[in-house]
Amino acid sequence: MDYVIPLLATFGISFVAIKLIKPLAVKAGLVDLPNERKLHVGAIPLIGGISIFIGVLMASMFFIQQSQIFNIYLISSALILFLGVLDDRYDLSVKLRMTSQVLVASLMIFGAGFYLKTLGHIVGPIEVLLGPLGALVTIVAVIGAINAFNMVDGIDGLAGMLSLVTFSGLAFLLSRVNNDWYLLPILFIAALLAYLMFNLSWPKNFGKIFMGDAGSMLIGLTVVWLLVIGSSQDVQAFRPVTALYLIAIPLMDMAAIMYRRIRKGVSPFKADRDHLHHIFERAGFNRKQTLLIITVISAFITIIGCLAEVYMVSESLMFFGFMIMFTIYSWILMHVWQVVSWIRLRLS
Repeated sequence: MDYVIPLLATFGISFVAIKLIKPLAVKAGLVDLPNERKLHVGAIPLIGGISIFIGVLMASMFFIQQSQIFNIYLISSALILFLGVLDDRYDLSVKLRMTSQVLVASLMIFGAGFYLKTLGHIVGPIEVLLGPLGALVTIVAVIGAINAFNMVDGIDGLAGMLSLVTFSGLAFLLSRVNNDWYLLPILFIAALLAYLMFNLSWPKNFGKIFMGDAGSMLIGLTVVWLLVIGSSQDVQAFRPVTALYLIAIPLMDMAAIMYRRIRKGVSPFKADRDHLHHIFERAGFNRKQTLLIITVISAFITIIGCLAEVYMVSESLMFFGFMIMFTIYSWILMHVWQVVSWIRLRLS
């Protein structure tokens, strides 16, 4: 139970931070305004990411052993948070965001010395070693994770709940080996719970806030840091293929949507209403039902991945299973109208 005090402390700090920052965000214009894609009412402060970072940063000073690697993580997370805040306020170009994400990824690779050296035995008995390509693959992974959680932030609570699932899986797997990294996802869980109380207006209406790009990008970066470190030879908390199960929904949603946009001849970063949560809404589910269903699906996949890791299921079998899931997911998005019609018929 050595994580209870860090949980309570981080929750309290993040909760207070939200209360203090909200009026400042409104004055600074750091708010989300409704438009044709955003159907909320009024100007909503975009401070979820800032409050999460403050909670984690302050709690980490007391509960996580400081090291050069952890300090580099804090620097990179502060940079990605700053980029996200600028994006929330000024709507930065895709080129500038991508360039900044590459620089942040470089801090992990060349500053902390962590990058993907192997993909494990995902294709059979022969290990897939990356060699000199490891740094490039890691940069792609960082960009992918950051944008996966950014793109999935489409309805109240979705990015937060999916992050809770991912961080819970990471905390469990990292706690099975002798390292201090398991505390970082625990701190994020506490900070996210404070954020979700405002975002979902539960257990009462505290005054709605949004996570903003700053929050989703911070979460994406932290997740990929923990995935790379957890699967490294230094920590060995889980095998590389398990990472796919821990971020399954954000990863599959991003990949399938970007592929579909490219096929349409538009930018893969062009916003649309073809994400998984949009499918459920078109099928007649309200937003709370959609949030619950997607969260349960994500938790189920994460549990499968954790159990497969605990019982050392073949990496090639795990990879094959994930690719089947991704194929089904992509097919559903490619035939979204048929799927929606089928669901509506069954519900009527």
